[in-house]
Amino acid sequence: ASAPTEPPDLFWPPQIVVWDEPFFQGKKHEFTADCYSTSEHGFSTVRSCKIESGAWAGFEHCGFQGQQFVLERGEYPSWEAWSGSNAYHVERMCSFRPIACADHGRSRLVVFEQENFQGRRGELSDDCPSLPALGWGSSAVGSFLVRSGAWVCSQYPGYRGFQYLLESDSHAGRYKHVREWGSHAQTGQVQSIRRVQQ
Repeated sequence: ASAPTEPPDLFWPPQIVVWDEPFFQGKKHEFTADCYSTSEHGFSTVRSCKIESGAWAGFEHCGFQGQQFVLERGEYPSWEAWSGSNAYHVERMCSFRPIACADHGRSRLVVFEQENFQGRRGELSDDCPSLPALGWGSSAVGSFLVRSGAWVCSQYPGYRGFQYLLESDSHAGRYKHVREWGSHAQTGQVQSIRRVQQ
């Protein structure tokens, strides 16, 4: 008997193709690993991109700093495509990296009301377009424990506002306070959460 076949993504490296002009024009570069700074590859910023495989985290500034963007398989012809629902429009993406632990089918996340895993808690294994609609009384979250997979938390219901990427293989999956969510995190307001798709 032949071995069961795995989905092709499990064997393919993550791949992103980026351009320095909108609508897939201008200088083009393909990556299968971290890009700490687009300027190291000869362009000031990414203005369009295609995700061929895997899931990627894009960042406003070099060195994986600033506002975060979760990029899943598909085409992003201009900056509006990746930042259109964020709290403010960011016309630049200067660094990006693959999200290694994205596992849409087996993701588990524990949400805590207070920092350091204190207070009321809730567990998610599926997307949640509105924490308030689930009965979460507060508009804020204090800490997260990512048991498996990768999750993107959004400031407002419907996956709008600032995005925060939480990964089981980063911080050992333990995000004790808002400062660990990303360099742009200034508020614990989280009202929707979804799994990152490979």
